[in-house]
Amino acid sequence: MNELKGIHHVTAITSSAEENYKFFTYILGMRLVKKTVNQDDIQTYHLFFADDKGNPGTDMTFFDFPNIPKGSHGTNEIFRSSFRVPSDEALEYWVKRFDRLEVKHSGIKNQFGVKTLPFVDYDDQQYQLVSDEGIDGVQSGIPWQKGPVPLEYAITGLGPIHVRIANFKYFKDMMEKVLQFKEVDQEGSLHLFEVNEGGNGARVIVEENTVLAQAMQGFGTVHHAALRVKDESELKHWMTRMENFGFQTSGLVDRFYFKSLYVRVAPYILFEFATDGPGFMDDEPYETLGEKLALPPFFEDKREQIEKLVRPIDTVRSTIEFEKE
Repeated sequence: MNELKGIHHVTAITSSAEENYKFFTYILGMRLVKKTVNQDDIQTYHLFFADDKGNPGTDMTFFDFPNIPKGSHGTNEIFRSSFRVPSDEALEYWVKRFDRLEVKHSGIKNQFGVKTLPFVDYDDQQYQLVSDEGIDGVQSGIPWQKGPVPLEYAITGLGPIHVRIANFKYFKDMMEKVLQFKEVDQEGSLHLFEVNEGGNGARVIVEENTVLAQAMQGFGTVHHAALRVKDESELKHWMTRMENFGFQTSGLVDRFYFKSLYVRVAPYILFEFATDGPGFMDDEPYETLGEKLALPPFFEDKREQIEKLVRPIDTVRSTIEFEKE
């Protein structure tokens, strides 16, 4: 009861919503399931890339804050996001794809018995692909059926988030005693934590790092990561639990596509708790997800104002037939 289910989504900051859309659509082959605005800053786009139907645990989202400076990586940050692919063979495909499309990567690695492929985008945002081969645990999503990547190699959801932290003892205590993760493995300064069913969709990699300077948030860095809860009842449980442990919370926030709770669990580290539903499918047809500016009902009376604040971005894909390559 009330156990976290794994990773819900990761939200990062981009220098360009247009370039972000191109990278995730045409290179990574993830589906834009919602083009909306940051509900706390309506002049800022909020783009949601996910699996074919926007299932929880599959979406990487982005803000493009106007005039924000470039961030710098260091300690005390959510350093890297991961995407799941079905097999080790899929990683071999992605090496060739990245080479052909001139995406910087560092080759296939082994991490906690899992094959990975670290890479970066145009902003030096840090990612890695992780193979699901031989890994049990939280079920992944389904690849974008009409995307440019062959289905047997395509991204199916989110993998572990990688956190760098200076005060590891505190963070380990918080992860285990408060969030109820378990440390299941260690490789040098890296510690692997799992929750619930475990597997790539329910893992956090924590790096103890007292050498690097404090990370600075900006474009090219992660804004926050969200953990999955079943429903609003469980979200209320987590609000009470976090407050009982002495954390300040945002209180429950209705994001329309899910309900949320925000907690700064460590200096500079913001975690969100987000419900699995209602999801992204109710306010747009499946065939044209993400093609129009979607606004939650409580923003519809501001649509004219918002459409003047955000520049148009062409995200129509239903008229395009991608060649899988």
